[in-house]
Amino acid sequence: MSAEIMSEPDEKRADEKRADEKMAGGHSLSIQELLDLYAPVKEQIEARLEEFGHIWETASDEDLFRELVFCLLTPQSKARVCWRAVQRLERRCLISSGEPCQLQEELVGVRFNRRKAEYICLARSMFCHQSLRSTLEMFSSPAAAREWLVENVKGLGYKEASHFLRNIGLGEELAILDRHILKNLLLLGVIAELPSSPTKRLYIEIEKEMAAFSSRTEIPMGHLDLLLWYKEAGEVFK
Repeated sequence: MSAEIMSEPDEKRADEKRADEKMAGGHSLSIQELLDLYAPVKEQIEARLEEFGHIWETASDEDLFRELVFCLLTPQSKARVCWRAVQRLERRCLISSGEPCQLQEELVGVRFNRRKAEYICLARSMFCHQSLRSTLEMFSSPAAAREWLVENVKGLGYKEASHFLRNIGLGEELAILDRHILKNLLLLGVIAELPSSPTKRLYIEIEKEMAAFSSRTEIPMGHLDLLLWYKEAGEVFK
């Protein structure tokens, strides 16, 4: 794709890929270094995953939808910024009834906020007749639920659907392949190069490679994702 016709999101992904490749060039991350990083935060990671599991056990449909809204906001935006935006929407009671223009006003710092406000409204209309919980309960596995979400909820790709399911306690074995995770999988030698925008086939292939690495290192998949996120952000968040 030429620079002249490349869209803004594509340009940003290309710039981020170049920056990550430059940062990773000539460097590596050893398994021992990863284990040394893991030891002091393992209990914190376990506690956060337990919180996620508790969400599915106890959350109302509104609580689950709030987590979906968060994951609709996260592409190309910082997680903390997105969560603060969700909290603002919740305080103003806009998640359940706000118009796109009202939602957009509260999405301060969230990239492509007009489009994402529309995604929230579309998702809300989808689940107004059949609850989100009952929809998810229809599937035999998190992977099957992810496929349905990607196919039916506008704005959710494999990364975002995996993120949502993990955050509500259903997708601990799914990979959340954002640029930070991919960069560290490259440093660890799990993947050979950084994909700009993984296709479904490539996403699943990398997820399998990550699962195999998880098995070799005896760091569970859910732990590995949060550990690599912690390495980049310095905190165990969402």
